[in-house]
Amino acid sequence: MHQSLDPNPASQYVMMMGAPNAGKTTLFNELTSLNHKTVNYPGSTIDYSVGKVSKIFGSSFTLIDAPGTYSLFPKSPEEKVAVEALYGQLPWGQAQTVLVVMDGTQLSRHLYLLRQLIESQFNIVVAVTMADLLFAQQCDFDEQKLEVTLGVPVVALSSHTGEGLQELVDALEDSFTQLPQKVLPPPIWDNEQKAIMLAENKRLRDAVLRRDDALVPGELLEKSEQIDRYLLHPVLGPVFFILIMALIFISVFWMAAPPMDWIDGAFAHLSQWIADVGSGSLVSDFLAHGMVASIGAVLVFVPQILILFFGISLLEESGYLARACSLIDKPLSALGLNGRSFVPLLSGNACAIPAMMAARTIPSKREKWITLFIVPLMSCSARLPVYALLLSFLFWGQEAWKPAVALVGIYGFSLVIGALFSSILHLYLPKDQLSFLIHELPAYRKPMLKKIVWGSIEKTWSYVKKAGPIIFVFAVILWIATTFPNYKASSDVERLDSSYAAAAGQWIEPLMKPMGVDWRVGTGLVSAFAAREIFVSAMALMFHVTEEDEDQIQSSLLDSMRQAKTSDGKSLFTVSSVIGLIIFFVIALQCMSTVGVARKEFGSWKAPILQLILFNLVAYTLAVVAVQSLRLIGFA
Repeated sequence: MHQSLDPNPASQYVMMMGAPNAGKTTLFNELTSLNHKTVNYPGSTIDYSVGKVSKIFGSSFTLIDAPGTYSLFPKSPEEKVAVEALYGQLPWGQAQTVLVVMDGTQLSRHLYLLRQLIESQFNIVVAVTMADLLFAQQCDFDEQKLEVTLGVPVVALSSHTGEGLQELVDALEDSFTQLPQKVLPPPIWDNEQKAIMLAENKRLRDAVLRRDDALVPGELLEKSEQIDRYLLHPVLGPVFFILIMALIFISVFWMAAPPMDWIDGAFAHLSQWIADVGSGSLVSDFLAHGMVASIGAVLVFVPQILILFFGISLLEESGYLARACSLIDKPLSALGLNGRSFVPLLSGNACAIPAMMAARTIPSKREKWITLFIVPLMSCSARLPVYALLLSFLFWGQEAWKPAVALVGIYGFSLVIGALFSSILHLYLPKDQLSFLIHELPAYRKPMLKKIVWGSIEKTWSYVKKAGPIIFVFAVILWIATTFPNYKASSDVERLDSSYAAAAGQWIEPLMKPMGVDWRVGTGLVSAFAAREIFVSAMALMFHVTEEDEDQIQSSLLDSMRQAKTSDGKSLFTVSSVIGLIIFFVIALQCMSTVGVARKEFGSWKAPILQLILFNLVAYTLAVVAVQSLRLIGFA
């Protein structure tokens, strides 16, 4: 549970500063035990985090996690926010202490920012992260020598073991007792002074980092450089990239199969038990077939969503995600983007909302605009239940690798569509400043599985909490729509055909027929505009999946789909109609939450409305073309 954070705390607060990828945010999370909130910086779309130090450390001061910066002279919107926050442009005023976070494997580079802060006379404590990597390289880190040389407290930290956290908190507490100094503007060094400073930084690094009796100025990243000869190779690099991405999405089907079966069976038995206890009453029908069947039809896909989050986190924690940004920078540049767009686009495969927020780090307004525009075309996790259902129908009873490969193809298709839209925007949008990608490649490191697992669970649970209330509301609406007014009908078919849903469906059926489906599927598509995953539960309701059909909800729904007929007696779900639905879901913008976030990130309604109209129109058109073309060449 998150603690309320006073915007004007009486206690001291600490500003965290450091270069990107220095481990600052990880340290912030460890010190606050996730007891924090994200706050929007005034006058911008950039966020910073605020949190109280966890009570387990015996302290109560506040931490401010500003965006990463390489120096006190900002070159990007994020760096500008960090520097302004440092100099008191927040409700808290100027920080009593600055916690400078440096990567132990990148000391010579990160000392530059620290020296600027020291000469500006800030009250400073230094945290050196990645101490576990130094130890693994058999390096002796002399933190006392660094402390004496710089004249500020230095604490080495191990993110794997948590070693050094209490010492760091104690050092920060001690810093509050020092008399405040008059903060000076950041020092301006000319090129000659900068060269001297960088040389001094390297000498200092060599003096505090030793392996036995040998200096190690360039050995810490030696293993990473050896790995990069293959993973960043002009030819082998893209091959490894494709294989790694394919492995993640194949795992979504392969590894998730057993837990999906367990969840599916549990909800099916619960649904049948409620129906048996209620003896066919209206209340038991609602609970069994309205609520349990609908929620179960969505929760059965949670293992796949969890695996997707896990895979993305694994890439980030291992250090490969930064390489992927560099690797894909050149092809993205041809589309009007650069490597910085890769993280938002990859995150879009989990959820478009945080992906759009991640695009804030792109300094070029033009590239940011294009990235924001195509993010909804990435196949988010909310689409995954729909893909899984439709692919299970297409490959029913076949080997598991076939739908897995098809899923990879779907994600590839979404990338192609995104690339086409990006190329068109690149041709017609006015050019702004030249763009380039410069970022540090962190050392490869063994991922902390416990951290990744719990982080993935937290993100998945957040997804369930977000989708749950929406599913509940629409389950009630759809159950009422498919049950009344003739709820005493002699059969489910008669009750559904005379329901409110059937009457409303007649209005949209003329639009659905060219896609090869009827009003029942159309009703599901309309409900999906609240949340795409509702389409699955809507299908369970529209086709009255019951415990009498099969032992499990998913197999019951698939069986109902195989038996479903159109008004003229033909099969409703066929190869062509299902492929048409897949194409529609790949392109259509149905998530209204995404539209709302797009409004905030774009700064107006113009672009989000254009996305909403354009993507849905293109989705419908291509779906119709695909269905009619497949039928023309002999596919039903």
